[in-house]
Amino acid sequence: MLVFTHPACLGHDPGPDHPESPERLRAVLDALRGAFPDQLDWRQAPPAKLGELARVHERVLIDDLLQAQTAPLRRIDLDTFASPGSASAALHAAGAGVAAVDAVMHGPDRRAFCAVRPPGHHATADTAMGFCLFNNIAVAAAYARDVHGLERIAIVDFDVHHGNGTQAIFETDPRVAYYSSHESGLFPYSGSMRERGVGNVCNILLPPGSGGFRFRNTWADDLLPQVDAFRPQLLFVSAGFDAHMRDPQADLMVETEDFGWLSSELAALADRHADGRLVSMLEGGYDLQALAECSVAHVQALLAP
Repeated sequence: MLVFTHPACLGHDPGPDHPESPERLRAVLDALRGAFPDQLDWRQAPPAKLGELARVHERVLIDDLLQAQTAPLRRIDLDTFASPGSASAALHAAGAGVAAVDAVMHGPDRRAFCAVRPPGHHATADTAMGFCLFNNIAVAAAYARDVHGLERIAIVDFDVHHGNGTQAIFETDPRVAYYSSHESGLFPYSGSMRERGVGNVCNILLPPGSGGFRFRNTWADDLLPQVDAFRPQLLFVSAGFDAHMRDPQADLMVETEDFGWLSSELAALADRHADGRLVSMLEGGYDLQALAECSVAHVQALLAP
């Protein structure tokens, strides 16, 4: 299994005490290297190209995020900041997904995990928000659609927050379907079941305290059958682990084993319809121990037997 990352992703520093800290990625990388000393093929993520970003983002946003910065911190919105290293981090985070698509499409490897930051699923075409600068998974999905000519691309998002940016970018494109479970009443206060796009969007809101039993049943009974019926040629995963019971940003009370179960189900679905092709992108997760454990469980489930 491939893992794409880059040291530049540690250079994005949103300021002291910010939950989306460089320590998040360090925890993930240390955990994966410790758990899988010989099983992972580590790849250096390239920077995304301007044309790759422009498939999903307006030029004004791209120019704003890539501008040279000398100040230690620049506020983008209430809780999203840029530092001098943020532009390079964002470029490599988006570029990881593009490189992962090429890798799984050309083979022989069929699965890839992009251990990168900043996360991306809240970023819209023209707005960086919710800790996200570029929408990494949207950049990768649009690349798979336009360069590899895929007509059925599924994005599965189990982050505790709704991926409003990903949904907004693709909600009028029937070639890309978006499926999400997320906690009700949380930022960005979107993702109701009434939001259907052109029939390519499916959202399920879970009440606080749902726990693993409801989380698993929601995916098994509602979301996974719809992904299965779509028969994706390539499966993307927005892998946010902030639904974990120890995470300080939410209280959905999901456990590590539940993420492992869902990851196994997604791997099996990719095997059925996409010749095993699956690209996973790290999104949220703000308790370092839980994030490390969940990342290991996720990658373990995706490893080819």
